[in-house]
Amino acid sequence: MQTRSAKPADVQPNWIVIDAEGAVVGRLAAFIAMRLRGKHRADFTPHVDTGDHVVVINADKVVFTGRKTEQKTYYWHTGYPGGIKERTAGRILAGRFPQRVLEKAVQRMLPKESPLARRQLAKLRVYAGNAHPHEAQGPTPVDFVSLNPKNRGAR
Repeated sequence: MQTRSAKPADVQPNWIVIDAEGAVVGRLAAFIAMRLRGKHRADFTPHVDTGDHVVVINADKVVFTGRKTEQKTYYWHTGYPGGIKERTAGRILAGRFPQRVLEKAVQRMLPKESPLARRQLAKLRVYAGNAHPHEAQGPTPVDFVSLNPKNRGAR
């Protein structure tokens, strides 16, 4: 028995497209993070980027379970004294960049602050609308909502 380690030259990343309409944010983010890291592959190696390119469309139509749209709060700091800011998830989804909810959820599920995590996160493309400019790569559609009944949120 030998443990085989994947080499970066041996990895052939695939392209997948996911329609996020009606999908629960946390479950979708966990699925995307697994695909970006490459943990779905048999040749997964922790220190090599073996993940796929993921294109998400309709990110503005994701849903939260329970009352998270009113109660989930995102915080950031401006860098000035007393500069803590907050915004609810519902306000972000109704705002100018609704895809940031899903981007932040996936980013927080990847390894923290490493060159490998930045490379993996760069393979994520999230679009609020139905169109995307990656048809030339021939992405394979993945019907995430139908994989499990819990993946569809009640809206």
